[in-house]
Amino acid sequence: MIRVLLADDQPLIRSGFRALLDLEDDIEVVAEAADGGECLALAGKHLPDVALVDIRMPVMDGIEATRRIAADPSLAGVHVVMLTNYGMDEYVFHALRAGAAGFLVKDVLPEDFLHAVRVAARGEALLAPAITRRLIDRYVSQPPPSRAGGALEELTGREREAVALAARGLSNDEIADRMVISPSTAKTHLNRAMTKLHARDRAQLVILAYESGLVIPRNR
Repeated sequence: MIRVLLADDQPLIRSGFRALLDLEDDIEVVAEAADGGECLALAGKHLPDVALVDIRMPVMDGIEATRRIAADPSLAGVHVVMLTNYGMDEYVFHALRAGAAGFLVKDVLPEDFLHAVRVAARGEALLAPAITRRLIDRYVSQPPPSRAGGALEELTGREREAVALAARGLSNDEIADRMVISPSTAKTHLNRAMTKLHARDRAQLVILAYESGLVIPRNR
């Protein structure tokens, strides 16, 4: 059973998402929060597998709540997926940098929404959609000083290759095809890279890939 926390200050948005989730046999909504502070408290109380968190909320915004969840070792199993609107792209990359596993736009199709919840629960980042690649290309074009350059030296050549492909938005299956290996081996390369780079999840691994210069954003 996938345990989900919903955090949004709009009751109508929460009830709409909950109605979708309640129809699924493998998903359970364990709590709802109306602000970032409540989201943080409920995450600690219920330890959900996935927290769907709105970026803009009172008391504490979603980015700060995500940052605190990501920094708390006791909440390591909580995968945060940010909820946003197309007009808020500048906030999305900050959310990924804070520790979010990915993001969803609020007008997402129901089947894509449910798929995203299951993907996040498995610990995989929501980085494949083209909109996410555009965000990464845009907001890492002038990255802050590298925090991972030295650590990258610990990666094997195949691990570096897998990380670079993941940063381009490829799935495990696509990485496997490109590297002519099995999907499980591709996943192993990425997991080992995350361990060596102390990345919380795949999203953080991709951020580090760009910040370190391993991958150069494409020109827009």
